[in-house]
Amino acid sequence: METAARTAPAAVIVAIDGPAGTGKSSTSKAVAAKLGLGYLDTGAQYRAITWWMVTNGIDVDDAVAVADAAAKPHIVSGIDPAAPTISVDGTDVAGPIRTQEVTSRVSAVSAVPEVRAVITELQRTIAAEAPRGIVVEGRDIGTTVLPDADIKIFLTASPEVRAARRSGELKGKEAADLAATQAALAKRDALDSGRKTSPLAKADDAVEVDTSELTLDQVIECVVTLVEEKRTVA
Repeated sequence: METAARTAPAAVIVAIDGPAGTGKSSTSKAVAAKLGLGYLDTGAQYRAITWWMVTNGIDVDDAVAVADAAAKPHIVSGIDPAAPTISVDGTDVAGPIRTQEVTSRVSAVSAVPEVRAVITELQRTIAAEAPRGIVVEGRDIGTTVLPDADIKIFLTASPEVRAARRSGELKGKEAADLAATQAALAKRDALDSGRKTSPLAKADDAVEVDTSELTLDQVIECVVTLVEEKRTVA
């Protein structure tokens, strides 16, 4: 009876925001899987459009050129938390969008208002059409993309912890020492928080969770509990 009760509640939209290295992706996917919800990595969509710009020879430092091309790529995101997918014009880009080349350019592309308008509309459509609800992770979900989300969570962590986590994710020739990784994260934070359109920010009604001293399982359990409490109240 308990299992049936967990699947019975109405669709719920969960917004999880925060900077890189706070555990957003791992937490969001696990929470979605545990609660039977869809999962959307909005950062992957910005990476995908950045990959398309680079691949098609668009100068990502030319905001006008980026704006003119913003609506051209066709991005499709699968929302199965066990196997999330993303493609551009029919090409699987799950691997290519994680390269350092894309990482170093995504902030410039995502700062262009026309790009954010296109991707935000796509994200809202995906969330609205998720049959059982969805966990959406990003940097401006609770503030801009889904301001009416049922529950908003903002993950944080110390710069040292974030750098260690991110450095551990890098492999081979793209691996970096902690100091370089921390510097790169600080630069990304400044760009994301300082952009005029939809900056990285905590929503006023978001619950802040500092993951610095928590294991991944503890963070997941914390967020699951918050969502279930919201469902119970609703």
